[in-house]
Amino acid sequence: MPEPLEPALARLRPLLADPERLVRAVGAGRRRGAHPSVARAELRPVRLKAGLRLQVKTSDGQTPVPTTRTANHAAGADAQQAVDALLAEPFANWHVETRDEVVQLRVTKSGDAQVHRQAAAGREAVTDHDRARRHLLDPGDPLFGALGADADKRRQVDAFLRQLLAAAGRTIERVRAEGRPLRVVDLGCGNAYLTFAAHRYLAGLLPAGVHTVGVDVRPDLVARNTRLAAELGLGGLTFAIGTIEGAGPGGGVDVVLALHACDTATDDALARAVAWRAPVVLAAPCCHHDVQRQLDDARAAGLAQPEPHAALVRHPILRERFADVLTDTLRSQLLRLAGYRVDVVEFVDSRHTPRNALLRAEHRSDRADGWDGPVDEALLKEHAELAAAWHVRPALADRLDGVLPVPTGARR
Repeated sequence: MPEPLEPALARLRPLLADPERLVRAVGAGRRRGAHPSVARAELRPVRLKAGLRLQVKTSDGQTPVPTTRTANHAAGADAQQAVDALLAEPFANWHVETRDEVVQLRVTKSGDAQVHRQAAAGREAVTDHDRARRHLLDPGDPLFGALGADADKRRQVDAFLRQLLAAAGRTIERVRAEGRPLRVVDLGCGNAYLTFAAHRYLAGLLPAGVHTVGVDVRPDLVARNTRLAAELGLGGLTFAIGTIEGAGPGGGVDVVLALHACDTATDDALARAVAWRAPVVLAAPCCHHDVQRQLDDARAAGLAQPEPHAALVRHPILRERFADVLTDTLRSQLLRLAGYRVDVVEFVDSRHTPRNALLRAEHRSDRADGWDGPVDEALLKEHAELAAAWHVRPALADRLDGVLPVPTGARR
């Protein structure tokens, strides 16, 4: 239930100012009509030679180069004064972790406070600068609260960020050496919780920051995502209304994301990435109706199925699952023909989402303008024979017609 804001903030004060009890706290976002002097503040205890201190790190969230400041405060009056200054900032969200409890405070549009408290059994204060982080993006980040992400979503985020880093490591280093922002486009971004997380994480890796554009056809989602980005102080993250086929960010693209785009929308996104010669592509396909329909049509027409593998499509449920595998196999072949190294991996345990396959592709060229290597004739033959054996033509082959030497197969 909402409660008056000032008393709720006052109850946070002793938790924030006590480095013996505090584990970590983050203040971020902005209240309606207000503008904090900093976009984000993070507090945690640190053990220095001079003793235990309350460390306060703030960021203005500006791009291309955000300004960060770090100060260490002794327990007592010094720490309390720093905490009072931060509580006076019009942050929209506070996330506070102590040894005993986790407190989340969100300021409503009407200016009241919604407070959630839960026990935090087994927590230990982090007081050592060298202690390893278990998560690439802290589960206590206010980003998750603003997005309504539960524990499963947070695990998906961490798993996805690890895959992103594995694919984009060389590109990130090249961009850092060039001293420019990383350019990311998410095609069919939807609710964009992975877009938000990727932007937050990548912005912390690059001095020049990140420019991320999320594209979606739904105006309501674009408006919602734009509002959340502003509230969370995520400079450089923008959203645009548009189709995948019509997306044209301009200025080049370093990373293309296509996360759970439905059916052939994934193929549209992959085709745009190939056309842009994007160095890194990550796609998490959703449904696979197109190839499944072609398999159904071929079976209904009495076309010969490859022996002894006809049993794979004899039963509807197995035919549906096989269509998933066949679709992503054909997609990976086509990306390889376009000059990409491709891995198809499980990016999160299937207990958390059944749509857990990820196509992770990195261009084989170190040049930004693409790869001019010879066509892999053996791979081209393999792709043609696989598609012909099952009487299908993947949508991505249509999208890349004229771009790649893909055999022209009839679509049913």
